[in-house]
Amino acid sequence: MGDAYSNSLKNGALFFGELSEKEIDRLLDERIDFLPDQFLQKNMKLLEKVGTRVIPEMKNPRAGASTDAYIKASNIQEAPVGGLGTLRLGEDGKLHLISKSEHYHAPLGHNFPGYRLLERAYRLGINNATHNNTRGSITRFHETELIRTINGLDQGDHEGLNHIIQSKEDKVLNRVINMQTGSLAAEAGVKMMLARFYRLDKTYENPKYQDRIPVFFVMGDYEGGGVANYHGTIMLTQIFRDMWPELSQRIEKAGLMKVCPVNINDLDDFKNKMEVYNQPPYKTAGFLHEIILMNYGAIQLKKEYLQQVYSLCEEYDTPVMVDEIQSCMWYKGMYLFRLYDLKPDFVVIGKGFPGGQFAGSRIITTATMDSLNQFGALVTSGQEELTALAYLITMAFVEENGEHLEQIGQYYEDQLKSLAKKYPEYIKSIEGLGLLQGVTFHHIDDTVAFTDYLKSRCIDISAQTYKASCPPTALTKLPVISTKETVDFLIAYMEKGIQSLK
Repeated sequence: MGDAYSNSLKNGALFFGELSEKEIDRLLDERIDFLPDQFLQKNMKLLEKVGTRVIPEMKNPRAGASTDAYIKASNIQEAPVGGLGTLRLGEDGKLHLISKSEHYHAPLGHNFPGYRLLERAYRLGINNATHNNTRGSITRFHETELIRTINGLDQGDHEGLNHIIQSKEDKVLNRVINMQTGSLAAEAGVKMMLARFYRLDKTYENPKYQDRIPVFFVMGDYEGGGVANYHGTIMLTQIFRDMWPELSQRIEKAGLMKVCPVNINDLDDFKNKMEVYNQPPYKTAGFLHEIILMNYGAIQLKKEYLQQVYSLCEEYDTPVMVDEIQSCMWYKGMYLFRLYDLKPDFVVIGKGFPGGQFAGSRIITTATMDSLNQFGALVTSGQEELTALAYLITMAFVEENGEHLEQIGQYYEDQLKSLAKKYPEYIKSIEGLGLLQGVTFHHIDDTVAFTDYLKSRCIDISAQTYKASCPPTALTKLPVISTKETVDFLIAYMEKGIQSLK
């Protein structure tokens, strides 16, 4: 954080008198090895115990008091009582492999040694609870680090960073709004898109497209609906994916807003719909998309498709929001859209950045789209200093180890494709990119049997069998600290799962 902040922190700790000066200096200056060799070695050694009971099973676990839907979906035997790296210890006393990274928000696994810096910060008296009006030094620093890395600048390029932050040009990402969940971050982007059609409040001037009906483009499913897209759980984005159908119909009938699903990787479909919905009374309000559809069979949007779609959106004055809640931190450079050479107007990030330590998502946008007042996207708990520190720790590790992410992702992808080639009678295709992978079967019964086999061996994997039109795909997302040994272990059990189908 630099000397100025460290000196203030030290003076504050001395003033309150809870720590000696010697202990303060140690907490401030002692280096931490983010990923010691012994940590990795222990992880690989314990792989052989996955699926076995290593401690006694918890007796009489509490049932809790949740809703019927949550209780029905719960598997409390797998609930954590401990973890290390790619491994989780469940209430059943068994060791589990977190091959979905605890539903995508633990890219560095459990008890990552680098996060010990959080404990030090807490001991030094850093206040976690702040407000939008009192964003702390760590939060402000992490904002500039987000802008630096999302624009591909090297560390120490202060001149380049200042130039970007001051820019008023289109497509230059230089604004950060700190939110707490991905749903709220995505909602902020939708509201900024809507601000070109409707006023936020009476103090705003008439918007650019006030006489037009806003039309939102989202990724559609294989049956022409909107099930394939997922941008959170607020009402608006739930409508985008075919929830609240009667409400959606009434909104559209009243001429307030329309949602238009576009076909996956179908440029002609996108072109045709752009032409139709940029004629009065309509106007395209925005295009929202993920790059890997992890909520729809791990289907990967093609680079060429997205580049041409972005050109069309720019031609028709249609802002684009890339939702990287699931893909951020799993690729070299942290942001998958940069590997695609895309220039979005909004980038939504979260989950991976705080590494499962805290809830913290962000939306990053441009000066052109910076249209909301403070209360337009206000979250009291979005500015926590320790959350920002968790961001910085994860970012430092991934920025330093980009080559490993690239190599281990390619290795996992290659091993899965070899498996598919070996068992073509069962596996239709391998979907996804790098560590975000899906194994698509010809038949849904095989998908269910395959995932059941792996889950019975304490390997975390799932299939979206609750979506009628979704490809029968088993989903995985290995932590970025995975090694070849981790991949080989998982692939060996996957092969056993396929063989069990016979």
